[in-house]
Amino acid sequence: MPQSTEKTRKRGSKYLLVGSTEACSGKSTTILGMTPQLQKRGLDIAYGKPLGTCWEDAHTDGIDEDAKFLAPLLHLKENRLLRTILFLDETTIQKRMVGEDRVDYAALLAQTLATPGGDLVLLEGPGTLDEGSLFNLSLLDMAECIDASILLVARFESVLAVHKLVSAKQRLGDRLLGVLLNDVPSEQLEIVSTIVKPFLENRDIPLLGIVPRNTLLRSVSVGELVHQLQAEVLCCKERMDLMVESLTIGAMNVSSALKYFRQRRNMAVVTGGDRTDLQMAALESSTQCLILTGHIPPVEFILSRAEEVEIPVLSVDLDTLTTVEIIDRAFGQVRLHEPVKVQCAYQTIGHHFEIDRLMAKLGLETALTLQ
Repeated sequence: MPQSTEKTRKRGSKYLLVGSTEACSGKSTTILGMTPQLQKRGLDIAYGKPLGTCWEDAHTDGIDEDAKFLAPLLHLKENRLLRTILFLDETTIQKRMVGEDRVDYAALLAQTLATPGGDLVLLEGPGTLDEGSLFNLSLLDMAECIDASILLVARFESVLAVHKLVSAKQRLGDRLLGVLLNDVPSEQLEIVSTIVKPFLENRDIPLLGIVPRNTLLRSVSVGELVHQLQAEVLCCKERMDLMVESLTIGAMNVSSALKYFRQRRNMAVVTGGDRTDLQMAALESSTQCLILTGHIPPVEFILSRAEEVEIPVLSVDLDTLTTVEIIDRAFGQVRLHEPVKVQCAYQTIGHHFEIDRLMAKLGLETALTLQ
């Protein structure tokens, strides 16, 4: 009979903090995508977000909303979801500033993570290198408190992003285990592979992943836009799950608009409630939702056509500029709270992240049973 053996692993949990140089860089997406790969290699994973930034109903159970969303998707074993120790909002900051809050949060973090269980504890860190500093819970504060390594996730628009990575290395030192470059535009991929990667590696900044830009992961659901804009849904309320990948402002003549609309896909079109011509042009294009500003109701035939082509029409009591600013912020947040984006995260991170190299740097052996 074939013999079964199991590779040994150092006793005690390892800690990995997933941080970023700026907020909404893809920390949650990275954790969601890498965890199944680690679990396939036999590792018992625990997860938590010590510093909470999403506090809707979160204070009641002590777990950040993003962490609660991720937990079932990570298929954690019992008691592997760790509680949030501080929710960061204006009230908590003011209390700290005036001396009402004297809690030693570093000690509280160490106490919370004293016996987490599992082979690897994945912790979602603050949004920037400085966030949480007032409470001794910056990314470096946390790492030194619990003896954790740091994986840094950074968006990459151009080589200008390298400045932030070099600066991060200077601040984080040997705690920085490696970097994942996220949302890399297609035209920048060759530069990243041939110039940026060797540059970083030569400066002891391992590049563990290069994730190309993905329009789906950057997209926003119509339902999320309704929430952000506090919009009234005039038709197709059952289509709130449609994903918007781009934003177009309808403020041109119809001929120009039609030509422009046909070049775009899965867009939200923002236009005045009185621009019936542009509204109809949008409904004949790859439009996921039509957003009418000024709280001016559309004419009946626009709503009838929208119902026929199943395109939601939203009405907002805002001017066009304010509406566009709110939508731009929604795109920047890139939340994962849609099933289609979750599946995309599994595939994208799983394909572009060097998980075995990460494990080797953490000193973790694959725990798969060899047949």
